[in-house]
Amino acid sequence: MNMGPQSQLFVDFPELASLSREDLEDLLSNPAYFEAVFHSLSPVRALFQAQLEVGMANQSLANHNLEFQDDLYRLRSETQEAFDQAKRLQSRAKELEREQKELYQRYDPSFLLLRLRHATTAQDEHSESIASSFIRHSAATSTRSIPIPTPTSLETGTSTPIEKDIDDFVKEFREARKQFHKRKIWGDQWTVGKVVWNED
Repeated sequence: MNMGPQSQLFVDFPELASLSREDLEDLLSNPAYFEAVFHSLSPVRALFQAQLEVGMANQSLANHNLEFQDDLYRLRSETQEAFDQAKRLQSRAKELEREQKELYQRYDPSFLLLRLRHATTAQDEHSESIASSFIRHSAATSTRSIPIPTPTSLETGTSTPIEKDIDDFVKEFREARKQFHKRKIWGDQWTVGKVVWNED
C-alpha cells in the first residue's frame, strides 16, 4: 500500500502529525512560523546538536594546538638559526680549505725550489748592481781632486773619504755575494737530491 506525500511527511517528521490542515497551510505561507516549527523538529535539533558538538570539538582541538604555538615558533626560530649557522660554517670550511691548499702549495718542495732559484738570481743581480754603482761612483770621483792623506790622519788611523767608500763597498759587496753563494749551494744540493723535506 503506497503512502501519499502527506503520510510520508508525517513518518519522517511525526511532530507535524499533530498540526491541523490550517496550521500546515500557515506553515507554508508564513516564513517565520515555518522557521520556528522547522527548528523544533527532532531531526533538525539533532543535526544542530551534532554540528555544535563538532564545532566544540574543533575549538577544543584548536585550543590544544595553540598550546604548542610558542614551542613551534621557538623551534622554527632555532631551526632557522641552526641552518644559518650551518651555512656560515660551510662557507668558512670552504674558505679554510682554500687557505690550506694555498699554504700547502706555498711550502711544496718544488715551489720552494723555484722560489730559491728566483731569490738566487735576484741576489746575483743585486750584488752586480752594487758593483756597478760603485764603479760609476768611482769614475765620477776620479775626475775630482783626490785628497792626500795628512800625517795627522795617518797617525790617528782615520781614513779618507775614498778609503771609506772602498771599505763600505767591499763590506756590502762581500755580504751580498756571500748570500748569493749560500743560495747557489743550497740550490745545487737540492738539484742533486741532497736536500730532503719531511712531509709530516
